[in-house]
Amino acid sequence: MHIDILSVVPELLESPFQHSIIKRAQAKNIVNIVVHNLRKWAINQHGQIDDYQYGGGAGMVIRCEPLVNAIEELTKMHGEYDDIIYLTPDGLPLSQPIANQLSLSKKLLLICGHYKGIDERVRTQWVTKEISIGDYVLSGGELPAAVLVDSIVRLLPKVLQDETSALTDSFQDNLLAPPIYTRPANFRGYTVPDILLNGNEKDIAEWRLTNSEKRTNDRRPHLNDNS
Repeated sequence: MHIDILSVVPELLESPFQHSIIKRAQAKNIVNIVVHNLRKWAINQHGQIDDYQYGGGAGMVIRCEPLVNAIEELTKMHGEYDDIIYLTPDGLPLSQPIANQLSLSKKLLLICGHYKGIDERVRTQWVTKEISIGDYVLSGGELPAAVLVDSIVRLLPKVLQDETSALTDSFQDNLLAPPIYTRPANFRGYTVPDILLNGNEKDIAEWRLTNSEKRTNDRRPHLNDNS
């Protein structure tokens, strides 16, 4: 998989992609992540990429030219993208099914918003998906981009040492993960459920499913709402 990211503050994405699972995935050539400074496509020698809003109002807006020129240049370099994604608070809420779907892509381009956002014409004519990581506003789209990339990359084949691990995460099959325990079996009088210690795989699987369903109903009942 190849992922290009357009950012006004590319330094914010240095650390998330240089450690842990994402770092290993890149080292194995499973994914190639390139963060581009949008100012490379600035409209003048001063590095300008933004301007005032038409109609007045507070906050600057990223102009069409730098974004579209960047999209066209990167598309010429890498070919058509499966999706051009704009990270924005009013986008479609990121979910496990969306991450699952995007993990099947070959090439993605992510646009990190900044200031007041980007010109609406880019959103309607060039962006193919808009994704939000929550109903709140951040200083820019870099942190949401990092979250999105992490949610996708961990699903790629050979990224996790145990590839079945991702299949039992919360939100797969619209269920939260069941409670989990490790050693010691007795910690200060707090014990692990006996059923997890008996070695009966069928009983353990049934216990996990029951507790996944209970936790989902208690904490996120909307996940089971098929209406």
